[in-house]
Formats: sequence, structure tokens, C-alpha cells
Amino acid sequence: MTTSNIDALPLLELDDARLMRGEAEVLRGLTLRIAPGQHTAIVGPNGAGKSSLVRMIHRDDYPLAHDDGRPPMRILGRTRWNVFELRKHLGIVSGDLQQRLIDEDLVDGLDAVVSGFFASHVLSFNHAVTDAMRAAARTALARLGAAHLAPRRFATLSTGEARRVLIARALVHHPGALLLDEPTAGLDFVAQRTLLESLRGLAREGTTLVLVTHHLEEILPEIDHVILLREGRVFAQGAKAEVLRSEVLSAQYDAPLRVWQSGGYYHAGFDQADPAR
Repeated sequence: MTTSNIDALPLLELDDARLMRGEAEVLRGLTLRIAPGQHTAIVGPNGAGKSSLVRMIHRDDYPLAHDDGRPPMRILGRTRWNVFELRKHLGIVSGDLQQRLIDEDLVDGLDAVVSGFFASHVLSFNHAVTDAMRAAARTALARLGAAHLAPRRFATLSTGEARRVLIARALVHHPGALLLDEPTAGLDFVAQRTLLESLRGLAREGTTLVLVTHHLEEILPEIDHVILLREGRVFAQGAKAEVLRSEVLSAQYDAPLRVWQSGGYYHAGFDQADPAR
């Protein structure tokens, strides 16, 4: 199957997927679908199951098999993937990866990006790095406005700088889609907006974005599909304008919330008309 054929398949399909961690069921009957090219936000409070879902897509964890043989999860039409091959179609940016690179303290910005070719967080003697790979890594950094970070030691980068390097790392394969797990966590408001504008550029260029967050204000104007999670289940899913409504978010969070739009972005706050406030 060619790359173009794969990228035309649904990015993610979950059919009553359940995930156990020890004795705890952290994802409970998750059923959802992300269509090809569908920019999507996955939103929920802490403990809703967002990180567990990311780990499952990342192939760090695996859902329970169905007794009747139905696959609980398909990524780009497949139930099985070699992680290296998957990264050519779905780039993943997560805080876990960032921390691993910081802990190694062995790479500069350029090598951090080049390591994406090997689905590894370090470069070792058995990795045959080519000039073409380094050129592609520099191009990916430049695409994020981060060419100046190539010689900088990764562990010394600010959080915002490190996120741009990680996104460049995910882009070296020219994947059709990016999965971004809390991409602006720890950023000040200027760095947050800079990163979000970079992501908007990627979306406009044709890269499908799946944004995992608990902040409504991170949901880019280009995103039109929203999945709400609560306690390991899908609470609501559908078009952004239908899902991101005051009554829906209030029910999801068990709090009196008001949702409004400004400049293409959504925001939420407590409803000041609530007598308890």
C-alpha cells in the first residue's frame, strides 16, 4: 500500500477499546473515529484518560482484545505497526519524549531531530546518519523557525524551544499527521502563541493535527472536530461548534461554565451568573 493510499484511510478508529493499567481500567469502552485530514482536538480534565490514549496510539500500551476477534484499534487502517514505519505517517510529540532527551543530555538540537529517523531518543554508533538526513533535519527546524537551535544542547533549551525541536523531529519523515500531547504545557503566553501559530502554519500546509489538551484556548481555528473525554470514556464528539457549548462543557466538568469565542479561538470560564460564585 502506498503512502498516499494509507494517508487516505481513517487516522484512528477505536471500537469499544479498553485499557488496563495494573488492576485499574483507565480507558472504558472508548469508541471514536478520526477521518483522514480531520484536524481534531481531544479535550478533557486531568484523569480523563488523555495520556493513556496517547500511550496507546504511541504503542507503549495495548488495548484488551475483544472476545469475538474484533480489533479494538486501527491506526491508518492497520491493527499492527512497526513503530518506525508508523512514524513515517504519524509523528508524535509528547512530554515523555522531551524528558528522555533531557535525561540523556547527549544531543544538540540537530541530532535530536535526526534521531527521529531512527525512532530513537539517542544517536549511537549503529545509526548510519547521512548528509541527506542532516539536511532534512535542518529543513524541518527552519520550517518551525528554529534553525538557530541546531547547535544548542537540547538539555539547555527553554521549554518552548524544545517543543519546536520535537515538532521538527516529528516532521523529518513528512508524516501526514501529527499527534501533539499538551504541546504548550509549561510555556508562557508569548511562547504559547508562537508555537500555536507554527502549528496553524502546518495545518494550512496540509499536515493533519490531533491536539490533546485540557485548555480550550489551545484549540486552533483550523480544528473543527472535537472529542471530549471524561473518566476514560468519550463524553461527546462531533463538530467543534456543536461540542464546545456552555451546557456541554458544564456537564463534562460538573461546573457552571460559559464558553465564548474570540479571534477564532474558544475560551471557557465560570458562569458569573451562578449564585454559588
